[in-house]
Amino acid sequence: MAVSLGQIAAALGGELIGPAEQVVHQIAALEDAGPDAIAFLANPKFRKQLDTTQAACVIVGEAVKAEASARGAVIVTPDPYLYFARLTQWWAAKVRPKAPAAIHPSAVVDASAVIGEGVRIGPLAVIEAGVVLEEGVDIGPHCTVGERARIGAHTRLAARVTIGFDCVVGQRCLFQSGVVIGADGFGFAPNQGRWEKIEQLGAVRIGDDVELGANTCVDRGALGDTVIEQGVKLDNLVQIAHNVHIGEHTAMAGCVGVAGSARIGAHCTVGGAGMILGHLTLVDHVHVSSGTLISRSVLKPGHYSGAFPFDENASWEKNAATLRQLHALRDRIRTLEKQVKS
Repeated sequence: MAVSLGQIAAALGGELIGPAEQVVHQIAALEDAGPDAIAFLANPKFRKQLDTTQAACVIVGEAVKAEASARGAVIVTPDPYLYFARLTQWWAAKVRPKAPAAIHPSAVVDASAVIGEGVRIGPLAVIEAGVVLEEGVDIGPHCTVGERARIGAHTRLAARVTIGFDCVVGQRCLFQSGVVIGADGFGFAPNQGRWEKIEQLGAVRIGDDVELGANTCVDRGALGDTVIEQGVKLDNLVQIAHNVHIGEHTAMAGCVGVAGSARIGAHCTVGGAGMILGHLTLVDHVHVSSGTLISRSVLKPGHYSGAFPFDENASWEKNAATLRQLHALRDRIRTLEKQVKS
């Protein structure tokens, strides 16, 4: 694709310094950009890369405006990373082909399903009885939408997504390949050395503008529903167990696991491979570092980190209890040392 810098500035705003007629053909990272690319500098501490980049234009903040414009064309904006994100959206809308609304002949659509205007249903998809697909929904190949499920307007399911019966998905969501919504939660009662299944009678309710990465699973509730509020972003291979509630605009990186009935607040983040045990509460604005195990409720906003080697449980519990006292023990030792010296 070939677009001029003037077209980009007209569509997305920002202060363009340089020739509006200059054409770029791709978006690239600053260090890899060629003379036909537009790049961005989000963090001023990497400003030395301006000396070596070949990019035709760089998206920058006010702090590096002067030095960036000295080397060539720039677009100045308060938040270069946000501008870059919106540029990728604008670019993708132009270069990615949009399939026409249609139902593929190989798709199986129950006669009782309600299909809105502009819906696309791909090859070998299955739409079961009582399903509602609102306007502009895009169902990819090999998807299954279970009985009485409802999918909001302009939501897109990539290939091989499964939406379980009675589940509700909001508007403008994006689910990548392999996502499973509404599988049974992990519930079993012990019975004389065997396991008795607890039927999972709830569903899953997902808000608007939610994005789920490839092979992420959200289990249906045991009694009430599992709930994911609007704007939540989950990476690949994330496991959300039954009756979890995730607040709006929370984000979780790959391989995070959240056990049953945990309640996660709004605007939280969980780094890759973070784990949250069941029946815990995290208030709004809690940020969990990668690989951290949250084993108790977090009732104060902030950034939490930590890992501890596994051991026999009794020994681990003793060591963990001692570990919590290390800071106080250090202060006591320092006090004793001062007393001995004096």
